[in-house]
Amino acid sequence: MSPISAQAVRRALLLRHEIALLDLRHEGQFATGHPLFAANLALDRIDIEAEMRLPRNDVRIVLYDDGEGLVDAGTAALCALGFTNVVALEGGLQGWRAAGYELFADVNSYSKAFGELVEARRHTPSLAAEEVAALIASGADIAIVDARRPSEYATMNIPGSASVPGAELVLRAAAAAPDPTTTVIVNCAGRTRSIIGTQSLINAGLPNRVVALRNGTIGWTLAGQTLEHGADRHVPPADAADARHRARGVAYRAGVRRIDVEAATELACDDTRTLYRFDVRTVEEYAEGHIPGFRHYPGGQLVQETDMAAPVRGARILLADDLGVRADMTASWLAQMGWEVYALDGGCDGALEQSALSVIPPLDPAHRYKRPYEGTDNAAAAMQAYLDWEYGLVTQLERDASHGFFVI
Repeated sequence: MSPISAQAVRRALLLRHEIALLDLRHEGQFATGHPLFAANLALDRIDIEAEMRLPRNDVRIVLYDDGEGLVDAGTAALCALGFTNVVALEGGLQGWRAAGYELFADVNSYSKAFGELVEARRHTPSLAAEEVAALIASGADIAIVDARRPSEYATMNIPGSASVPGAELVLRAAAAAPDPTTTVIVNCAGRTRSIIGTQSLINAGLPNRVVALRNGTIGWTLAGQTLEHGADRHVPPADAADARHRARGVAYRAGVRRIDVEAATELACDDTRTLYRFDVRTVEEYAEGHIPGFRHYPGGQLVQETDMAAPVRGARILLADDLGVRADMTASWLAQMGWEVYALDGGCDGALEQSALSVIPPLDPAHRYKRPYEGTDNAAAAMQAYLDWEYGLVTQLERDASHGFFVI
């Protein structure tokens, strides 16, 4: 098939046509620069990832590299798996540059850019590491909740904090801070998940004062503070009815559509559109039983890693959660990011599966981009450079002018 121009790809993205713009380089190369809505699918990962990440075989797939000569092999690999609508980006990444379009560094770039836009639009409150350390030292009435994956929390955490992954915050915050006079501090490793987590609690009307730890564990480390390691503090759910009421109100304001099982079946049967179905509960709940056809992806990570979970921009997303809270809060953010997103009412009281998790095998460390916010061995200069990059994302979004985000 004839190559497609950068202008035509951008037009499809602006019009929200279904398109998967895939970078065939390794993740470390992808992180040096790519279009805003590109997703990374390295050539040697196609057989491992493509069928899980690209559910519809005739979706428009546009492949590119940066002159490495990967596109022909990538096309052949996808066609061998049954994909029928695969084209090359004319001129590759250089063609995108030549058209005058923006390149975004790092990974999960549009989710991170969206988080920065949320903070800029809503003035999400935050405290510097030194201020939080002083509150801890003084024995102030605070509750620090870590919005990352539990595994990340176990690697390193703010002293005294408890693990409450992002989509769980509205469900569990009242248990972490039952006294409304307690200040709730939300942290992650860098910025995005703490901004989204803090704003989630504010949007849901939590009566407590809620602030983010500015710049997360990066900011904490750069301020010379000490992290804990190996912590295992977790917060149980609070009053599900109250949390459901709060989350439902947020989803309504974001324009999230709610559908029943019959309508969800109709969506799944529409072979003209790509449908991603995610169960956004905890991994333990998913393992106990889940609706057939739904893949596990915890809601906080889905908002953080949308390009990894759903590389087909313009696709539909359907979320399931027996309590509704996690699905509503996750859907509220995806809707603001421009997705056609639905929350499923019901379904969890029917026949459930107990199949193993569908997990994409990890990348070869030699090809993986080392995030400046993970682990404990990052150079201070790399951490500061990462923060400087994040702070510049709102300006870059303005130059790019293709995002279509809104903030409630």
